Amino acid sequence: MSDGAGGGGAGGGTAAGVGRATGDVGAGGAAAGGGLGSDGAGGVVAAIDLGATSGRVMLGYVGPGGIRLEPVARFANTPVRTIDGLHWNILELYRNIVAGLTEAIRREPGLASIAVDSWAVDYALLSGDRMLGNPFHYRDARTAEGVESTHALVPFDELYRSSGLQFLAFNTVYQLAAEPRDILQHADALLLIPDLVTFWLTGERRAEKTNASTTGLLNVHSGVWDDALIGSLGLPRALFPLLIEPGETIGALLPSVADELGAGPGIHVTAIGSHDTASAVMAVPATGDDFAYISSGTWSLVGVELEHPVVSDESRAANFTNEGGVDGRVRFLQNVSGLWLLSESVRTWERAGTGIPLADLLEAAAEVDVPVAIFDAGDPMFVAPGDMPARIAAWCAAHGQPAPATPAEFVRSILESLADAYAVSLAKAQELTGKVVRTVHIVGGGSQNALLCQLTADRTGLPVLAGPVEATAIGNVLVQARARGLVTGELGALRALVAGSFPPVRYEPSGAAAASAG
Repeated sequence: MSDGAGGGGAGGGTAAGVGRATGDVGAGGAAAGGGLGSDGAGGVVAAIDLGATSGRVMLGYVGPGGIRLEPVARFANTPVRTIDGLHWNILELYRNIVAGLTEAIRREPGLASIAVDSWAVDYALLSGDRMLGNPFHYRDARTAEGVESTHALVPFDELYRSSGLQFLAFNTVYQLAAEPRDILQHADALLLIPDLVTFWLTGERRAEKTNASTTGLLNVHSGVWDDALIGSLGLPRALFPLLIEPGETIGALLPSVADELGAGPGIHVTAIGSHDTASAVMAVPATGDDFAYISSGTWSLVGVELEHPVVSDESRAANFTNEGGVDGRVRFLQNVSGLWLLSESVRTWERAGTGIPLADLLEAAAEVDVPVAIFDAGDPMFVAPGDMPARIAAWCAAHGQPAPATPAEFVRSILESLADAYAVSLAKAQELTGKVVRTVHIVGGGSQNALLCQLTADRTGLPVLAGPVEATAIGNVLVQARARGLVTGELGALRALVAGSFPPVRYEPSGAAAASAG
């Protein structure tokens, strides 16, 4: 699961902003890349990048000389709580997408392609062209309701052997078990969020494979819907659309949509790694394969890239997941709580009237010279929205640790705890896969947070290369560009293009911290 790995702006030094892996904190600014102007060789595509608290429409100028991103629209993604729970305001999102695309086409009438990425697992059920209710938010309490009933039908070890997914109570398979049976019987399609947006743009129902791999219902070995599992769970097979690979064309804009956007003929919507982390990992500016990645946003996705899934008893016990990547790669990773902890803390202080600008908080956190609590950032108590500092204090009390005393100490405790969790996950990933990691790439909004990057280098004992901030949008743009013939090459060549256009910032582990981490 991810809430996005895009971001805005750049920050150097210890006061670097958190940015928007999903726009939670410190969003803003433009990501720039060298080597290509709007009138240079190559072409231009539009990326719709939806994160858990914000979205954006970006123009991507791409050619053999490089990549340049131009923000066209940024908008909030604010969930809505109604009597039946927490929902995504998907119609407001779509309204903003249409407005953003209209402006993108006004600027670039020769747009070659459009593509959509978003977070994973959440979906809309359709009957014909109509949604059967607004999509639920994965942080809604209902997501846990289906766990017990699902495991009563198919034990978790069997689910894991089939799907390769780690246990998360909000995985699609569990959400579907919480759906009323009459709703499922009336539905004739399930569309994940980016698939829903592309359906509204093109009229085509498709399930893009990287995002489908997060449902728990795609077979990790064959790469197709697991009909036997779907049948065992009593789900209607007709819900699951035809699968489509990143790089394939979904379809042309519907005439009514093209008219609304002011688009000429010939603009198509392209399938990309529509799970935002798939696009973000695709844009890691690695020069070899001995790297690990941290897609740092509201969630942190920590792992390595593999050719084949790992579904051993040991990987299941360690709660590692196997998700689909671009070009058939496997993202072997753990979901680690991320900058959600920080953004919720900032919101709590703001509501109490004691808010401090994020840059000032980070500066103060970097100056903290007393030991701070290292807490379990993955504890389920930190998943739901609410007073995060109070929860951290409660965790510390329950585990015999002194709680942070000031906002700066809370921020330092959060970042130290995240860095510690990253180091533990990366060490376990290497143990489970046998892969040797020599460099850690942090992409997304968290790559702007210099303190987090340095702490990660210190805890892992490995150099950290930070950036690009807008990794998800870059990956989205590059797969479109390759599909439209604007660039060529396999992942290595595309990643080299990213590295040349968005040079990462390097953090070396400090000697004492690295020694203690080892």
